[in-house]
Amino acid sequence: MSAPSGEQVELVHGAQHVVVVEVGGGVRSYTDGDRDVLQPYDVDAMCDGAHGAPLIPWPNRLGEGRYTFDGVEHQVPLNEPEKRNAIHGFLRWRSFTATGRTPSSVTMTATLHPLPGYPFALDVALHYALDDDGLTVTTTATNVGAGALPYACGQHPYLSPGDGTVDSCELQLTAATRIDTDPQRQLPTGTEPVAGTRYDFREPRRIGDLEMDFAFTDLDRDDDGRAWLRLHRPDGVLVELWVDEAYPVLEAYTADTLAPERRRQGLGAEPMTLPPNGLQTGEQVVRLEPGAAHTAAWGVRLREH
Repeated sequence: MSAPSGEQVELVHGAQHVVVVEVGGGVRSYTDGDRDVLQPYDVDAMCDGAHGAPLIPWPNRLGEGRYTFDGVEHQVPLNEPEKRNAIHGFLRWRSFTATGRTPSSVTMTATLHPLPGYPFALDVALHYALDDDGLTVTTTATNVGAGALPYACGQHPYLSPGDGTVDSCELQLTAATRIDTDPQRQLPTGTEPVAGTRYDFREPRRIGDLEMDFAFTDLDRDDDGRAWLRLHRPDGVLVELWVDEAYPVLEAYTADTLAPERRRQGLGAEPMTLPPNGLQTGEQVVRLEPGAAHTAAWGVRLREH
C-alpha cells in the first residue's frame, strides 16, 4: 500500500539518513545515527504543519489571496480561510519526480502549470545532497512560460529538540529585526529591532515557554554569505541551519498551533526569499522573465557542542 506521502526516496552518507518524499517534494525525516536532526512525521501519516515542504511560488501568508503583477490583479484560493489568507503556495500536495539519484543525493522536479490566480508556467527542481557537512537543499525555479512571472520560495523544516520539547533548548538566531504581525491574521504590521526585547536571540538564550511564529530579517552573515540559526539541545547536541544570500528572511515557529501531541516538538526554521505577504506588497518579489531561473540554497547539520 502506498504511503500518504508517496514514494520514499532514501539518501545515505555515513551515519546520516534522509527520506525525501514524492508528495510535496519535501523532507520527511533526517537522522544522524540514532538522533533526529529534523523532526519527522510518520511514513503512514499525511504531512502535518508543512513539515519539510517547499513553499512555492510564495512562502508564508498572502492576505485575501490577492496580489497584483504588471497591473493585473490576481486572486488565488484561500487555504487558510479562517484567517482569510492563502498560505505556502501551490506545491505542498503535488507529486514530484525523483531524478538524478545517487546514494547520497536526488533532484525532485515538478512543473507548476498555469492555473486560476497564477497563470504562469514554472519548472521547479529541488536538489538534496548529503555530505560530511550535512544536508544541503538547492531550489531552482525556471520560467518556462511566454511572459514574466512573480516568484518567491521557502521551505519548512522543523529542527528536532531531541527527546523533549523546544522549551528546554537554547536558540541562537543572528537577526537584528523582527517582523511583527497582527494576532488574528498573522499579516505584517511593521518591524522592530530585537535589541532589548524577548525576541533577541543574537546570543544563545533558552526558549522556555515563549510562543513564536515570526519572521526575522537583517541577518548577520559569515564570510561565505551564510546566516545561521542554531538550536542548542539539552542532550549536548547542536542543530545548525544556514541560509544563503537568496534567503533574506528566517521564520521561527514554536509549533504551538499544531495538533496537541505535536506542539512544541520541533522548531520551525523556515528560509524565505521574501517577508510574509510579500507577494501582495511586492517587497522582494523576484521577477522572472521567460527562460530566466532563480536559485536559493539552505542546509542543516548536527554536531556536538
